[in-house]
Amino acid sequence: MALINENFLKLSESYLFTEIARKVNAYKEEHPKADIISLGIGDVTQPLAPAVIEALYKATDEMAVAATFRGYGPERGYDFLREAIVENDFRARDIDIEADEVFVSDGAKSDTGNFQELLSANCVVSVTDPVYPVYIDANTMAGREIVKLPCTAENGFVPELPRKHVDVIYLCYPNNPTGTTLTKEQLKVWVDYAICENALIFYDAAYEAYIQSEDVPHSIYEIPDAKQCAVEFHSYSKTAGFTGIRCGYTVVPKALKVPLNKLWNRRQSTKFNGTSYLAQRAAEAIYTPEGKTQIKATIAYYMENARMMRDALTGMGFKVYGGIDAPYLWTQTPGNMTSWEFFDWMLHSAHVVCTPGVGFGAQGEGFVRLTAFGTHENTEKALRRIESKL
Repeated sequence: MALINENFLKLSESYLFTEIARKVNAYKEEHPKADIISLGIGDVTQPLAPAVIEALYKATDEMAVAATFRGYGPERGYDFLREAIVENDFRARDIDIEADEVFVSDGAKSDTGNFQELLSANCVVSVTDPVYPVYIDANTMAGREIVKLPCTAENGFVPELPRKHVDVIYLCYPNNPTGTTLTKEQLKVWVDYAICENALIFYDAAYEAYIQSEDVPHSIYEIPDAKQCAVEFHSYSKTAGFTGIRCGYTVVPKALKVPLNKLWNRRQSTKFNGTSYLAQRAAEAIYTPEGKTQIKATIAYYMENARMMRDALTGMGFKVYGGIDAPYLWTQTPGNMTSWEFFDWMLHSAHVVCTPGVGFGAQGEGFVRLTAFGTHENTEKALRRIESKL
């Protein structure tokens, strides 16, 4: 008789964003004429950069000719993309990363969820609270003990070091959901801790392209000795609008005290057939001079939304965090409203969708996450609606 992995029964009944979609769809069915604007799900709205589109067309043409057709690709990713990553994302910042330490994937969500498979079920894992749900859910499925590190307005959303030994630390900066960041000095504290405790840091840098401040690191490898203790995850989803294309990469240094580079390659060879050739050519295009300029313009577009939202919401009396080095704004709910109560008020009164902060953890109660990924027009319209309903 087949038996269920009982760890799956410890998960909440539905994934956070699935529950949001259910509520929104139910409201639409009852109010079919309602014009709903979403500032909740972190999906992009602007089209792919022209350089990316050109690369996709060219790669598609190659697939139509026997001489240039591509089948299964290398499990680590094609050399052309891994070399572009090393040159532009690391060597350009004086970081010594080698191409065989880069693994191309279909996005950071997959890798941040799957990388834990390399570790013993006995490892103790620490996560910030609030936190991106995938980190907790993936380790809950594996049956691990999870230690939560509160990130609150009182501590500036900077987590304190664990009071007990932990083996793995998940850090995401710029942070999802709070939109806050760590300085190089603050991040060095975590690298020093991990080396001292023989712990691993899983560093999610999915939003590094949105960093505006000089003292905020784009990579954990800007911190000395971080290659001894940190695995870093990157995504093109928000950097280049690849939420539908699906491409990202993970850096697994060979200098890690725990030899994970070969193990991750073995795992990927078994469970993953590689990112599509078209997606990798598209990703390569964002590193061209034209691609860099076009990507920066799109990021500036979204960050203008963030600025607009911060200014407007602050003017309405809301306490707002984030939105300076990240496309997320962490907004305190008015009065004593819970996160879900404010979600319902926003949906029913202003026809605007947000993400309840409590869905990211207990410390998210009393907050909602807003994203800057809408159009200028919808962002302005949503802000006017909110103000009119206060």
